[in-house]
Parts: sequence; C-alpha cells; structure tokens
Amino acid sequence: MADHEGFRKDGSMEKIIAACGNDCAACPRYTKHPYQKTEEQLRHTAEMWMKIGYRDRIVSNQEIACTGCTAENACRFHTVTCCEEHTVSSCAFCPEYPCPLIHECFQITVSFEPECRKVCTREEYEQIRTAFFEKKENLENLRKRSEGSEG
Repeated sequence: MADHEGFRKDGSMEKIIAACGNDCAACPRYTKHPYQKTEEQLRHTAEMWMKIGYRDRIVSNQEIACTGCTAENACRFHTVTCCEEHTVSSCAFCPEYPCPLIHECFQITVSFEPECRKVCTREEYEQIRTAFFEKKENLENLRKRSEGSEG
C-alpha cells in the first residue's frame, strides 16, 4: 500500500501497472507527479531509447515524456484501446487473457532485452527491466490478487 505520493512506508516505489503490465513508476519516461524528470533526465532517456532501438532517432523531451497510457498515445500494441473495448482497466482483468495481442506484446518486449544488456549501464538496465521486462509477471500478480479478492 502506498503511504504518500507513490512511495511505500519503507521508501520503495509503489508499482503503477499499465494496461499491458509495464510498471510506470519505474519507467524513465514517466513524468506524472511525483515522478517528474529533469530536462537532462528526459534527454538521456531519449538517447537511451535510440541506442536500445526503441526509437530510430533521438526524439524531443516532449515526445519522450509520458504521463501514462491513453488510447490516444502512440502504442504499437493498442492495449489501452483493446482494454476499453473489453471494458477492463488492464489486460490482467480481461476474460480473453492471455490473448494473441498480449503474447505479441510480451515477445516484442523481450526481443529488446539483449540490446538493453549490451548498451545500457547496469543501473539503466535494471530500471528498464523493472519497467518493461516484468510485464507478464506484473499482469499475473494483478490477476491473482483480483481472483483472490473475489472469493
């Protein structure tokens, strides 16, 4: 449980799980309060995104900054739109989970991991791993908690 502004009582970050399972709280792009980033941090993230292959060029700070998923955001998987169509807030709560769309999302996400390990510092890699490469586990945990609270 979060104690204050996104942090647990022990000082660790509270997870903010996106529809696809990403942990927004760990994401270097996430800028919603209290997770604001400096201009320098956003520029570094834009450069890292190009090195990893998430982008084909260094994008502006405005483009790299994110305040969370909406149907209007550029998402290659369109999970928010899919969740809206299925009237659920997350893929974890969808009766069709796991579907081909989320399987593709998992596969493509994992395909970036080798390049991340190669071009990122240990700290950068750990942040990206927590933010993106644990999405399946995050969704499974949400699903288990949801099923546990129904009984």
